[in-house]
Amino acid sequence: MRRRRRDRLHLNAEINVVNLIDVMLLLLVIFMITAPMMQGGVDIALPKAEARALDPKDGMVVTLNRAGQILVDETAMTYPQFRAAFRALASQRAGQGVYLRADEQVPYGQVARVLAVMRAAGVGDVGLVTEPEAAP
Repeated sequence: MRRRRRDRLHLNAEINVVNLIDVMLLLLVIFMITAPMMQGGVDIALPKAEARALDPKDGMVVTLNRAGQILVDETAMTYPQFRAAFRALASQRAGQGVYLRADEQVPYGQVARVLAVMRAAGVGDVGLVTEPEAAP
């Protein structure tokens, strides 16, 4: 009689992966929605010019936005702070290159002042970042 009960009980050794797939797809959707929000940046309209493309990810990026704010690699500074700190920042990252991104609405005088600080700090080559012109 005991033998009959054993014959009726079958062990199921399969893993139910449907729940794991549901969780994985839910996490995928969450990451797809939040990933673009996590990308920081400064909203500037770069001037358009017919020039060779530069990759500013290699070195230090100095940005001038419409409000006249100076950002060094996403760190906001005033002009006096920038003047005081740029020499030290440039010496720490020597040989990596310096790129200047300026909004097209920023007056030329502000761009020239920032370039003068860079030259005084001993930075000889400054890459001016622009957007490519639209093809006619």
